[in-house]
Amino acid sequence: MNTPNKLTLARMIATPIFMAIMLIAFPYHYSVSLLLFIAASLTDMIDGQMARKYNMVTDFGKFMDPLADKMLTTSAYLGFMFVYGGSKFSWQIVVITFIVLFREFAVSSIRLVAVTAGGKVVAANMWGKCKTVSQMAGIIFALLVYAFNEFVPISSNAFEVLNMVVIALFWISAVLCVISGAIYIWGGRQYIANAK
Repeated sequence: MNTPNKLTLARMIATPIFMAIMLIAFPYHYSVSLLLFIAASLTDMIDGQMARKYNMVTDFGKFMDPLADKMLTTSAYLGFMFVYGGSKFSWQIVVITFIVLFREFAVSSIRLVAVTAGGKVVAANMWGKCKTVSQMAGIIFALLVYAFNEFVPISSNAFEVLNMVVIALFWISAVLCVISGAIYIWGGRQYIANAK
């Protein structure tokens, strides 16, 4: 197994650890989860660049790299459902998480059908990458807000404004989820039609 694929697997292994740290209340757990999420997100950038630069692109990487991204980002959204639970933002987080999960299951299904029906591994496209970057940026900002609050308590008014920014960033990602998902489904329609 080459180095880019090892980085992809490391990101997958880091995902449940990240979610546990995010949700288990102990001193500075948001700060630790922020650092872990950033480190995991960086592996996404590094493994792709390394695979392309050194000609180490594999079918395994094409399939598992987007899957590792999905695992990491959706675990964060699920975590924020608990963080925002009971707040006035909770229903929006639930809807956004549903959109994200629906898109990820739909796209993963298309990719599996493409492999079984056409023998083709569909790599992530530009829209999928933009979606992932927007998700990671929004999640990092959200974790940064909570991590900062662990060191310097934020006033309730400022905290509410910052949470509104977080929700806005999450909605932008949700819109990109819908757009990129629709493009994947449209592009994979021939595999669906040929599936047995």
